[in-house]
Amino acid sequence: MITAEVLAHSAPDGHAGASASNRDVEIRNLRKEYRAGQPVLRDVSVTIAGKGMTAIIGPSGTGKSTLIRCINRLVDPTSGQILFMGRDLATLKGADLRAARRTIGMVFQEYNLVERLSVIENLLCGRLGYMSWWRALLRRFDAADVARAFDLLEAVGLGEMATRRADALSGGQRQRVGICRAIMQNPDLILADEPTSSLDPKTSVEIMEVLEKLAAERGIPVVVNIHNVELARRFADRVIGMSKGMIVFDGPPSALEDHHLIEIYGGKGWLEG
Repeated sequence: MITAEVLAHSAPDGHAGASASNRDVEIRNLRKEYRAGQPVLRDVSVTIAGKGMTAIIGPSGTGKSTLIRCINRLVDPTSGQILFMGRDLATLKGADLRAARRTIGMVFQEYNLVERLSVIENLLCGRLGYMSWWRALLRRFDAADVARAFDLLEAVGLGEMATRRADALSGGQRQRVGICRAIMQNPDLILADEPTSSLDPKTSVEIMEVLEKLAAERGIPVVVNIHNVELARRFADRVIGMSKGMIVFDGPPSALEDHHLIEIYGGKGWLEG
């Protein structure tokens, strides 16, 4: 739990963030093969602007999650470049990779909370990358970070849940915590991998509203991999459609028409009704 002793040990250690102009993600000829000769990503090249929300849509198995996870190196690309903040993320190792990852917040499909910890402690995990190992071990968080974590919980309607264990929360509540944890990193980019796939339609809209609002207020660009086309249309500034490991559509939601969806997903019977 967060105690007075924890609050008493403070040392400013944050990340100032970068301007939108240099937060672009430039992907060049990105290829990923889990098995030799069977590419999941087929030499993908795209530049994602460092502002607003970009949604990646496409059928299961087309490489959406792999693309997202290559950016922060949860998956290692087979070849290609991922240029972000003056670095090629595809080549980083060790301390350089750890330093790059702490500038990229991640929101997971299955939340990835530490179930036995309290909600507020899960948020503060977003600061671990900025702390010395001994402060992290003893959970001696900066008082300003603790205050900011409580403010974030209030902003998403979970203020009264701060001291509850994470495993006591509903799916929608857990995902709010996951988003707040990513925000706590003060990231230059947020990646969201299917953040609504485990949620009902109403909660899915609420989660996208939370993600959009918190990121926009802080000027953080978001790249979200999402199955729900209507949510992509509603919340994204740009939609990238993938099929068979390649980009087959790239444009504003208003330009996404039925024939594009047929090319992305195949067939057309599912569009009727």
